[in-house]
Amino acid sequence: MSMSSATVYIVDDDESVRNAKARLLKSVGLRVELFASAREFLDRERADVPGCLLLDVRMPGLSGLDMQQRLKEAQEDLPIVFMSAHGDIPMSVRAIKAGATDFLPKPVDDQKLLDAVGQAIDQDILARRSSGELGHIHRRLNSLTPREHEVLALVVDGLPNKQIASRLGISQPTVKSHRRHLMEKMEVTSIAELARMVEKATPTSTKG
Repeated sequence: MSMSSATVYIVDDDESVRNAKARLLKSVGLRVELFASAREFLDRERADVPGCLLLDVRMPGLSGLDMQQRLKEAQEDLPIVFMSAHGDIPMSVRAIKAGATDFLPKPVDDQKLLDAVGQAIDQDILARRSSGELGHIHRRLNSLTPREHEVLALVVDGLPNKQIASRLGISQPTVKSHRRHLMEKMEVTSIAELARMVEKATPTSTKG
């Protein structure tokens, strides 16, 4: 997954702005798709590749901020860089609070635009990598038996085999067997690595 595979989606009702920004982004090797309205973007199926959204704030029909809300409701986490010729502080604060990575006033400086887009794409690449890693961990956890899950929880808590055996009412050799199997299924070689994986897979709201 790299910057070269990324796509920038430009949504702006001003054709001259769309074309100018497309030329700039293509000049640094980025793929670009153009949309004249928020509705056109929302109605079109997109490839599952890293990228970001370069979005005008004020457009006929759905505004850029309305579109941001629609994407949020649909749980689409595409990073957004806003552009606006009529932006004000409350508007920019609203956009950033809702998750936008940047808010640029028009006319947009070319280098600032490239920097903002680059940062947004980097953010998306990292998020996708993290999501892929988390999915891999969950698949491994789902392969464990109920008893292996019980042993896993106690191993991560730091209990030795003797205490795990007493807690679960099984023999120490059985604990060792479960422990070996779960380590193999989780594809780890140390308790520290196992604990890190469990930590990553635990929702923040359930910690502490």
